[in-house]
Amino acid sequence: LPLQPPVSIQSIVVQVQCVNKKVGTVINHEVRIVVRDRNDNSPQFQQQRYHVAVNELTPVGTTIFTGFSGNNGAIDIDDGPNGQIEYVIQYNPNDKTSNRTFDIPLTLSGAVVLRERLNYEEKTRYFVIVQANDRAQNLNERRTSTTTLTVDVLDGDDLGPMFLPCVLVNNTRDCRPLTYQASLPELTDPARVNPISVTPPIQAIDQDRNIQPPSERPGILYSILVGTPEDYPQYFHMNLTTAELTLLKPINRDLHQKFDLVIKAEQDNGHPLPAFANLHIEILDENNQKPYFTRSTYEGYILESSPVGTTISDNRNLTSPLQVVVLDNDVEETKDPQLHLFLNDYTTFFTVTQSGITRYLTLLQPVDREVQQLYTFSMTASDGVQESVPVTVNILVIDANDNTPTFSNISYNVKIYTDMRPGEGVIKLTAVDADEGANGQIVYEILAGAQGHFTIDERTGLITIAPGVLLEVGRAYALTVRASDSAPPAQRRSSITTVYIEVLPPNNQSPPRFPQQMYSLEVSEAMRIGAVLLNLQAFDREGDPIKYLIQNGDPQQVFNLSQSSGLLALGKPLDRESTDRYILIVTASDGRPDGTSTATVNIVVTDVNDNGPVFDMFLPKNLSVQEEEANAFVGQVRATDADAGVNGQVHYSLANFKNLFRITSNGSIYTAVKLNREVRDYYELIVEATDGAVDPRRSTLTLAIKVLDIDDNSPVFTNASYTVYVPENLPPGTVFLQLEAEDMDLGADVNYRIRTEEARQYFALNKHTGELALRKSLDYESFSDAEATFTFLVEAFDSKGTMPPGLATVTVRVKDMNDYSPVFSQKLYRGMVAPNAVKGTLITTVSAEDKDPPGTPASLVRYKVDVVQFPYSASIFDVEENSGRVVTRVNLNEEPSTVFKLVVIAYDDGDPVKFNTTTVEIAVLQPSVIPRFTQDEYRPPPVSESAPKGTVVAVVTAAALNQTVVYSIVSGNEEDVFAINNRTGVISVKKPLDYESVQSYELRVQADSLQVVRSNLRVPSKSKCQKIL
Repeated sequence: LPLQPPVSIQSIVVQVQCVNKKVGTVINHEVRIVVRDRNDNSPQFQQQRYHVAVNELTPVGTTIFTGFSGNNGAIDIDDGPNGQIEYVIQYNPNDKTSNRTFDIPLTLSGAVVLRERLNYEEKTRYFVIVQANDRAQNLNERRTSTTTLTVDVLDGDDLGPMFLPCVLVNNTRDCRPLTYQASLPELTDPARVNPISVTPPIQAIDQDRNIQPPSERPGILYSILVGTPEDYPQYFHMNLTTAELTLLKPINRDLHQKFDLVIKAEQDNGHPLPAFANLHIEILDENNQKPYFTRSTYEGYILESSPVGTTISDNRNLTSPLQVVVLDNDVEETKDPQLHLFLNDYTTFFTVTQSGITRYLTLLQPVDREVQQLYTFSMTASDGVQESVPVTVNILVIDANDNTPTFSNISYNVKIYTDMRPGEGVIKLTAVDADEGANGQIVYEILAGAQGHFTIDERTGLITIAPGVLLEVGRAYALTVRASDSAPPAQRRSSITTVYIEVLPPNNQSPPRFPQQMYSLEVSEAMRIGAVLLNLQAFDREGDPIKYLIQNGDPQQVFNLSQSSGLLALGKPLDRESTDRYILIVTASDGRPDGTSTATVNIVVTDVNDNGPVFDMFLPKNLSVQEEEANAFVGQVRATDADAGVNGQVHYSLANFKNLFRITSNGSIYTAVKLNREVRDYYELIVEATDGAVDPRRSTLTLAIKVLDIDDNSPVFTNASYTVYVPENLPPGTVFLQLEAEDMDLGADVNYRIRTEEARQYFALNKHTGELALRKSLDYESFSDAEATFTFLVEAFDSKGTMPPGLATVTVRVKDMNDYSPVFSQKLYRGMVAPNAVKGTLITTVSAEDKDPPGTPASLVRYKVDVVQFPYSASIFDVEENSGRVVTRVNLNEEPSTVFKLVVIAYDDGDPVKFNTTTVEIAVLQPSVIPRFTQDEYRPPPVSESAPKGTVVAVVTAAALNQTVVYSIVSGNEEDVFAINNRTGVISVKKPLDYESVQSYELRVQADSLQVVRSNLRVPSKSKCQKIL
């Protein structure tokens, strides 16, 4: 039997006739056969997919989708419970939070309710799997189908601005505290610096970046909230919309060295979640330019005989002084910059005048060219804050004739023989003069005692026998010999010696003779071992073999003298730093007792760069410096180099942290920038010392530098904003939020307080622990706005410090806790129904009210049937969820006079859900008391649009056994055009008709017995309502 459309046979009425064949009586009996449904159809959704867009600010408990109602959802063409649809949300493995975020509490309606707060910034789309199943009595026979509801989350204005750039804290959406930096020279005219350059530029954006339409997106307003020192408003102003910072008047650094401000960004729509950032403004010393020399190298000259106080000249002729010009752009060129000049070396020999644009170098102690001819050092200028680039100064010592030629001996004794021929050498005299040039060129002459028998070479000092002279045995001579330099006569210096000569008869016992009595040479300390330094070969006129020995002056046996050849060689390495001069007494002997002669060898060891700088380890290596102070003195190092000249000049540099520290030419270390202890509190600074050689030697020293703390940080909350939900009616003193802030400064004592004064009457903040508690109980119903919220500022401050407080925003959302349960208007409702009433027939209406605030989820009353107490009644009757209308769930086929009890539940959407119940008694009436119309349909003749009021249109007639019938129009007369006499059934025109507007009406008239009407009950049936066309 086809129960479902299009045939839809729900019942078959059979008339059975019984004939008594004996007596001929006939009895007719009507039998009704009801077709019961079999669950052979599954629910079918009318759309493949469903979609809804929901703003993230939608309150929890709101119904966000009703698209499954009516014919838009799933349809099951089965009858009764088999055709009833209920909806549930299934777990989606591809969107694991969807079934937790949404719910269908009223399964029969399919209305989707929000159960968890949405957050556009975390998730913008949900895929909710909705299952529709019928309500077959046997759970195993129930049929299901599914669809997907796509929920798009719309961005709402729930977040405040944030300053850029934003560096996120790990695993959060909060930005790290941001500090903007700016610097201004003191006493600067505002017109020269406005607008002030801030690094990075101040900018904030709304975190809700996709509010639609774009015209609804709020703007950002900027302001300076608080700052130190407190008179900052006299100096600075911030543009409300552009955040442009301007200087109002010049700042004297003697009064203010820095400003620490807290700036605020907030939306222009009154949104209560501002953002905060720090702004540090440094006031620079007026002196912010480095001094500089006009030349990179200076060449000076000084005569070695100059007295103390002599000014260094700029030429060899010593005609004009050396001018050192040093300038500072912080000072006008015509004014004395008042700089301090200091030398990195030879500070005991030279000094520089201490004032003026042009400075002069002067002599502090006499210099000796023969000791050191060239002085090279660097010079630096400082204004007390900035330091110039060092320049090189070379001072050459010009020779003065301050040394007298000097013989090695006061007198000499020489023996000669009668067989010596004219021109043969007697002795070679050597005098030494340390001067240079003409002052050091020696001329020899015999002043007396030669008697014409001897001559001397004026350049070499060799005394020879004069031509034509015959020597006589026993004669003796005493020659006075003078050695003079070649200086001008007025400056010429000389010395004399006496040479005693004895003439002996010829023999073969004369000792060997060295060519000269004095030998002088310079040897580099880098000379290789074995190198031949000098040929000391002597002459023995008899030709006897000669043996050479170093008699004195070489206790360490540094030199080797060949005994047979007289070649002097290097035997061990030289070290100028330990011994810079050797005077060797060398002998030449032919083996006879009186056959020995001597010579002197003067060896000067010259320097090579074989020593590196050595740091003074007695100076402290563990240093400290205070943070936030540029050009602060840290400490000093000192290194020495044992080498001579430029090889021994020490220069300092830094091997690391060059951007943070600087070192001067005298080894003083300063901070180059302001250090931040909170970023780094310890440095291992490597100082490098190099000498002045072309290929310099280096050494390093590591200094431990500890950065000392000052109060330069404000406390920072762990979150820039806090949002917390607080249930209403909690007792005073309840702690509902733990605030926490951290101050990076050492020894900080962080205290907390509520900054917004209006919030202090509701909330209390423990100043030591940061616990936020209720000062009084909160009542959701006392709020007039849609969302019961408090938004206020809290601050954390260092009780021992001077920095501005750290700020955070707290938003407290009061949660409605559903104070009231729904209350029915009656404890018992009654209704009547025809035994054959069709599905959806209205029986009665129940009504309940909830005293919770209107518009809140807790005030929304819904209805459902209690299927537990009277399960059969619940299977044939239902109540509409929103209206409370009690209707038939199926087409009825019940016995007359039967009374059913139905329990209806009224519940709200509050938290927790509260409910109440009532009972509905439904009586099934006898068919005879239900009025029946005489026609299934009435089609009266057309009526003219000009018909006057009161014109009769039609007459309807219904009858019931022993009942008075009452008529009423139940549909089709929404404009109240027609009227019906409730006793006679006469339908007449009540208002003018207009053909051009409406050409036809379809009225539905209902007939009720007067008994039912008086009981305020309606008994719908198949036959009591008729159409009138």
